[in-house]
Amino acid sequence: MKMNLLGLVLGYLIMLSGCRNNFYSQEDFSTVPKVDSHVHINSSDGAFEDQAADDNFLLITLNVDHSDSANISKQFDYAALSARKHPGKVFFGPTFLFDTLGWGTDEWSNKIISQLDKDISVPGVITVKIWKNLGMTVRDRNGRFIMVDDPGVQPVIHFIMSKGLPITGHLGEPRNCWLPLDEMTVSSDSNYFARNSQYHMFLHPEYPSYEDQIDARDHLLELNPDLTFIGCHLGSLEWNVDSLAARLDRYPNMAVDMSARICHLQYQSARDRKKVRDFCIKYQDRLLYGTDAGYSGSSNPDGFKNRMHEIWLNDWKYFTSKDEMTSTLFKGKFIGLQLPKGVVNKIFKENAVKWYNLDIQ
Repeated sequence: MKMNLLGLVLGYLIMLSGCRNNFYSQEDFSTVPKVDSHVHINSSDGAFEDQAADDNFLLITLNVDHSDSANISKQFDYAALSARKHPGKVFFGPTFLFDTLGWGTDEWSNKIISQLDKDISVPGVITVKIWKNLGMTVRDRNGRFIMVDDPGVQPVIHFIMSKGLPITGHLGEPRNCWLPLDEMTVSSDSNYFARNSQYHMFLHPEYPSYEDQIDARDHLLELNPDLTFIGCHLGSLEWNVDSLAARLDRYPNMAVDMSARICHLQYQSARDRKKVRDFCIKYQDRLLYGTDAGYSGSSNPDGFKNRMHEIWLNDWKYFTSKDEMTSTLFKGKFIGLQLPKGVVNKIFKENAVKWYNLDIQ
């Protein structure tokens, strides 16, 4: 009888140990290799890269099109320098200046393609970034907004595809963008659009709608079914995992990064944790961890390093633990998702390696 009881106890302890081994803890954070698939390095002082090394992260730095050639050139130079100094540790994605001079002509597309051909030859380039000015600011000579599925853009899309590169797209904005500030779900959005009213579409009803933005992106993927596409910011479908799931089902060559939108997953977790957890498990091959953190140098680089470490560690806690948590970005509490190790490995590293075809060291 004692032996049977001892056997049951030992069996229970083994089972409990196995359950624990299926999940990561906070202590595992620094030992697990990870990728932050969406950052912006605009400095040569190495602070971002040093903290990434300390926390066991590789970095993908993505340029954006602010319609300023000098700004784009500077971003490119910083990214190229970082990739050169940290081969196999830092990768990048250039963008292109959407200059509308000559728009709609072969000369325009040839000019863009010629510049991109030079850019993608630089070591460390793994993708080309398309930014939200397509659909939100740039217009043709008749004042019509140029959307990403416009026929005039397709030669550039086809060129990028011919080089075997994925396209990373920040197209559209959070659905909050079309709401009044006081109706937005998270304060990161309300703060951003309060500072950047040119992108607060609630104030610009004459601009393309949220649905127009999503439809144009979807149409791009329908026109180019072989295009490997990584949608930034949960593909601008951050507000509802069911809507995002529908796109991932429809477009098998689409993945999304989580940059600057993890708070939206947390917001949904506070209301239905199981739905969000089930979504992450079902689409574990299509989700890339990212922060959208930017660094342009600092008089206090150690302060930046500490903040970056805390951001990464808090996100790790959300995905790996079942602790009760709060966010500074919305009211209420939520419980960590405690995803299995295999799912965490994919979200935090393996998917970035696969979708971006990273040559890691």
